[in-house]
Amino acid sequence: MFLHKLFLQIALASCLVTPVLAEEFGRPARPDEIELWDIDVRPDGKGLPEGSGTVAQGKAIFEDNCSGCHGTRGQDGIKDRLVGGQGTLASENPIKTVGSFWPYATTLFDYIHRAMPYQAPGSLGVDDTYAVAAYLLSLNGILPMDGKLDKQSLPKVQMPNRNGFVPVPEFDYPQSHHN
Repeated sequence: MFLHKLFLQIALASCLVTPVLAEEFGRPARPDEIELWDIDVRPDGKGLPEGSGTVAQGKAIFEDNCSGCHGTRGQDGIKDRLVGGQGTLASENPIKTVGSFWPYATTLFDYIHRAMPYQAPGSLGVDDTYAVAAYLLSLNGILPMDGKLDKQSLPKVQMPNRNGFVPVPEFDYPQSHHN
């Protein structure tokens, strides 16, 4: 009961903080600070940074950073399977992978860059991210083994399930907006 009463008193006291006092905490973010967090990449490629990576580079980076969860070749790991599954989406047991389900290769870059590797999200550099994306696309038969990705080539990659989604008009990016 004592803790409940104390909590209630603290909650009530916090309501008495005036707006003037609240303004003393924090400040508007500066443009250079916002830019550090503005790393999202759209399906049309807008937001992709300069840089590049090859399948060969991606293989080594994947082995060092990703294979512990996803297996040595993007399957048979303890986490999501990333390779295979083409042609299974309409079956009783669909296998949703990068190669069978994802509609845009640019969102693969975005996800890897922001959220992977699991143990250190966002720690891969831009070139390393392009390389891992190239390696995964290669393992899925979408990019040749000697393939290379960059800001210009990644949006042009045609994913096998590209037309498997119904676009929402406000997210349908015309071709003229590609970087």
